[in-house]
Amino acid sequence: MDILMDAVRDAVRWYAGNGSGANILLFPIFDEVRKIYAVNSVDYPLREGTAGVVVLARIIGDQVVIEEDATDRPLVTALMERGIARSQIVLAYEDEPIPDAALYEMD
Repeated sequence: MDILMDAVRDAVRWYAGNGSGANILLFPIFDEVRKIYAVNSVDYPLREGTAGVVVLARIIGDQVVIEEDATDRPLVTALMERGIARSQIVLAYEDEPIPDAALYEMD
């Protein structure tokens, strides 16, 4: 399981880059207890809009559930390049069903 967590954390962290982009700041947000990994963005230096989710993934059992991906370089591809099988990845933002979803409801 640590290999899966490391792969997801590393892939998600990549989207935060060095922490900034074209007029935005990027923040990696990791909840190791709930196994949730995300990158948020905020406008910078002028706040013209609300903060946004760049990518958000969580680990449920041996599955990676991608809840959001607002990139042109899909997280699913980055995870597969790190050795995670496509059969272990659920694209929730594309309405793919989460296996045994009721067993993994958020507390």
